Amino acid sequence: MRTPAERSPFMLQCRTTFSVLAAGMLAAAALFAAPATAGKKTDTLGMAYDQAPESVDPYFNNVRIGVIIAANVWDTLLYRDPVTHEYKGQLAKSWKQIDDRTLEFELRQGVRFHNGEEFDADSVVYTLNFVADPKNQAVTQQNVKWIDKAEKRGKYTVRVISKEPFPAAKDYLATTLAIHPARYYQEVGPKGMNAKPVGSGPYKVVDYQAGKSITLEKFADYFKDSPRTQPRIGKVRIRFIPDRQTQMAEVMSGGEDFIMHVPKDQADKLQALPNLQVLSGNTMRIVFMQMNTLDGAPQPEFRDIRVRKAVAHAIDREAIVKNIVGGGAEIINTLCTPSQVGCTHEGAAVYKYDPALAKKLLAEAGYPNGFSTEILAYRERNQTEAIINYLQAVGIKARLNFLQYAAMRDLVRANKASLVHQTWGSNLVNDVSASTPVYYGFGTDDITHDAKVRDLLDKGDHTIDPKARNEVYRKALVSISENAYSVPLWSLPVYYVASKELAFKPYSDELVRFWEMSWK
Repeated sequence: MRTPAERSPFMLQCRTTFSVLAAGMLAAAALFAAPATAGKKTDTLGMAYDQAPESVDPYFNNVRIGVIIAANVWDTLLYRDPVTHEYKGQLAKSWKQIDDRTLEFELRQGVRFHNGEEFDADSVVYTLNFVADPKNQAVTQQNVKWIDKAEKRGKYTVRVISKEPFPAAKDYLATTLAIHPARYYQEVGPKGMNAKPVGSGPYKVVDYQAGKSITLEKFADYFKDSPRTQPRIGKVRIRFIPDRQTQMAEVMSGGEDFIMHVPKDQADKLQALPNLQVLSGNTMRIVFMQMNTLDGAPQPEFRDIRVRKAVAHAIDREAIVKNIVGGGAEIINTLCTPSQVGCTHEGAAVYKYDPALAKKLLAEAGYPNGFSTEILAYRERNQTEAIINYLQAVGIKARLNFLQYAAMRDLVRANKASLVHQTWGSNLVNDVSASTPVYYGFGTDDITHDAKVRDLLDKGDHTIDPKARNEVYRKALVSISENAYSVPLWSLPVYYVASKELAFKPYSDELVRFWEMSWK
């Protein structure tokens, strides 16, 4: 028997539409090959992405493409090996723990930024102190709020001091905390850094047209002692193309070499083309539903735990993973990435697919005929549509409002969202402090405000002993699940489609490492 996701008019229409479009695109690709603006002949890797970063400055963006750009244009103090998770020195050549709150770094000498400015302790101190100051309103506040200050101890010695003991400090310093050139950043600020980005990484920005494209060029003077390899491909041009069909037409015709986040059914069809390769892999990104329980929220229905449990029981997660998500996705029962330090599902409430129970709970809550609501989403639209079908089947009529991430996030933060289809990749950080507290720590993305949960998460963030830390996080995760504040769904695999001429490797952190790529 087919599931609602398989037999829904939307899913059937999608499959039919894609078949027609694919045939048309194949014909177009054969007859009207795109100009050779990308590819091996021009040593230019062409990539298309459906979202544009709200800023190229990594502290004022949390869209995935911005994270990818940042990792290729900037360096961090430490580097975390994506396979072994071992920490290595990047801009720092060595480090030591002075006390529970203090890390001291000896910095590399001879490193220069793309504009020629010398890297030294001033770069670290100015960058970290600036972004950690709440008045400067870094968008990625959860990545920097733990920092008390960075302190210069010599031209090439610096200390990073946390407000309280913070066991995850090295992971943040190895993944998300890019270092800017002090003099340039002080002069131009975040707006200037967005307009003309300057880092020290393997690629430099040579052209940026906000909302349209960004072009990177390999940095010939990238320092040789970096744990990252020297870049091999000369240029990378990223175009921001919201329409998925246009992206696929471009990669099929050779106008682009690389796209990602391709839906499973479309990736399966593209795999048959001789000029393309399709790779997939599970990632750190998790998918979940948020339900707003705050005073003044648009829909008070979600303040009733029976309604929230009904939503959880209405969704057949196994069927959606099997038929739509694919790629080795794992069903999750708590709001964190399974690989993260401190993440567990032990003792958590599990809401199995049970539409009859969902209807019963809605009736008990006073909604025997269900109710209407808006659902916000910004990516994985086919998954959102399947969720909508399941909700419809129990009487919850959800109207889709599909937006760019920044617009969706602003509605959530303004208390104007009721039901949200979210994904979160933790900005590469493999620690629970980068996931669960973002949505339950009373920050701008928290639409629940449970003080007990907040206090447990805060204690976990600052507990040194690993066993005690894990237990505190477990209690918080269990409490979230028992109250059905959110609906954990699954981990999100990524399907990549690329030219067969391109050599690349997918990683679980969902980071595209242009510096590792090469032409076959």
